[in-house]
Amino acid sequence: MTPRPAPVLALIALIACGEPAPDAPAARIESALHPTFVIRGEPTPRTSLADRMEALGVPGVSIAVLVDGEIAWARGYGFADLESRRPVTTNTLFQAASISKPVAALAALQLVREGRVALDADVNDYLTSWRVPASEFTAEAPVTLRGLLTHRAGLSVSGFPGYGPGEAVPDAPGVLDGRGNTDPVRVVTLPGEQRYSGGGYTVMQQLVADVRAAPFPDVMRRRVLDPIGMVRSTYEQPIPPDHQDDIATGHRPDGTPVPGGWHTYPEQAAAGLWTTPSELALYAAEVQRAWRGESTRVLDEAVAREMLTPDDDDWGLGPAISEDGERFRHGGSNQGFRSTFAAYIDGDDGVFVMTNSDAGSPLANEIAVTVAEAYGWSGPRPTERVPVELSSELRRRYAGTYAVAERGIEFEVALEGRGLSLAWRGGSAVLWPLSDSTFFDVEDGREVRFAGEGDEVELVLGTLRAKRVQR
Repeated sequence: MTPRPAPVLALIALIACGEPAPDAPAARIESALHPTFVIRGEPTPRTSLADRMEALGVPGVSIAVLVDGEIAWARGYGFADLESRRPVTTNTLFQAASISKPVAALAALQLVREGRVALDADVNDYLTSWRVPASEFTAEAPVTLRGLLTHRAGLSVSGFPGYGPGEAVPDAPGVLDGRGNTDPVRVVTLPGEQRYSGGGYTVMQQLVADVRAAPFPDVMRRRVLDPIGMVRSTYEQPIPPDHQDDIATGHRPDGTPVPGGWHTYPEQAAAGLWTTPSELALYAAEVQRAWRGESTRVLDEAVAREMLTPDDDDWGLGPAISEDGERFRHGGSNQGFRSTFAAYIDGDDGVFVMTNSDAGSPLANEIAVTVAEAYGWSGPRPTERVPVELSSELRRRYAGTYAVAERGIEFEVALEGRGLSLAWRGGSAVLWPLSDSTFFDVEDGREVRFAGEGDEVELVLGTLRAKRVQR
């Protein structure tokens, strides 16, 4: 649900720090953001970037746009650190979170290019300092590098919370064996089945370090980041002092900083990249050139084409592939940071957005949609919601109190206009029906589903399931 405005941000005026006057597309982003969804039959609201930042509670955002293989423009807005009012610049480093994965995948694919690792071989053939434990599932099929990169290795642990100040930080084998703040990474489903796993990318991280006989950040620096020109970017965790000259502080939606400014992620391949949108654009441009056979600095054409070929669930070897098959993309979500990028496969355009707030995902996605519209690209585009008419009698069967007992979360559902109201501690939303059992939030478009009948009804919001406890 959409966070409510943070009073501490009311003083934010749009800051495009130290940058030249924007061209027409950049000015459109600043003055009239397009929402990520539209409602058929309803007017489409447009909001200025400054107003949207204030409404969501996002202190700072950095944007880069790639056109014809070159960075057409890049700008920073708002504050890298809200408390000190330090502005975002195009050089400000943000945590890329899961965008770390498609960049890190290049190091593993280089080993494939060199013939040192086979995509479909058992990764235990290459791991030396840690090995994937055998299980009933690995008896049927091995864990492979292809499986790790496409989230089809059957491995557990989808994501990582990172480590705050004063917390002991394990190494990668410690993470894999559960000696940190997450469960051990183990094969819990048959390899080949889709299951998003940051744990799988931590296995990949260890494989690259073992085969190269070097620390993973050093491999990334020498073989990927420097050749591409990503000179400010780093996978070092914690980030070293010499990279902290211009660095964003992560923030909560109410404007308070993440304790210590940011978390440390020993899961470097999965979540540990510090970078800028402009340097992510260099990554995308290099992949695009390799795909066309115009560059072999990092990958050759054959491996790049394999990387950007989607599987049945639209995953390439690292990035996700858009449903129309035209773009490679990924989002990122670390403590206090949200980001997204999308770049064309058979082309040389792209958009890259990074924010320093837990509430930054809607803004990042809206910017990406608005950039695509401004340049006439085929995507990303807003989704269309088509509400249906549902009688009050049908809607009333979902009214009541829903709870996730183990997390202390409660929702109140009641009739509201043509749909339902949804209320929880600290927030509320209006839901319109898409079908007899599926509704959407008219503010952010997210779907809320009701499953079951009678006294066994559940409210489903993403991965959250709340059981009705009172009608």
